[in-house]
Amino acid sequence: MESQRSGGSRSSRSTTSTNRRLVFCHHGERAALRVSGTKENPGRRFWGCSYYEMRRHCGFFRWVDQELPEDEAEEVRVRQLVEEDAEKVKLRKKVLSLKSKLRTCERKLKIVSFIGMIGWLWLISIWLQQK
Repeated sequence: MESQRSGGSRSSRSTTSTNRRLVFCHHGERAALRVSGTKENPGRRFWGCSYYEMRRHCGFFRWVDQELPEDEAEEVRVRQLVEEDAEKVKLRKKVLSLKSKLRTCERKLKIVSFIGMIGWLWLISIWLQQK
């Protein structure tokens, strides 16, 4: 889709949208409706990443006139939501697993630290007895 933009990246954000469909970029944020300012596509509306101006954009780009019919678009949105929910569940499980491993490592570190301290105290007491 990048080739469809050809030329500069001049565009302006549209504040009056006749098409109120929710379109999301790859960040999961609502995409911004913009108007092309290139000489190849003057005035042509497109959806773009809402972070484009902050240089953190994900590269999402879609011409408004190339959108799917409403029933297909709804199916795609539902599929995306299901996939996002499954990913969230997977990530939550991973976070819980990592927290459990962290607690285990912290306990082991405390035990090793305690043993190390006892070892040093023992060495110091032997050194003091020899003097």
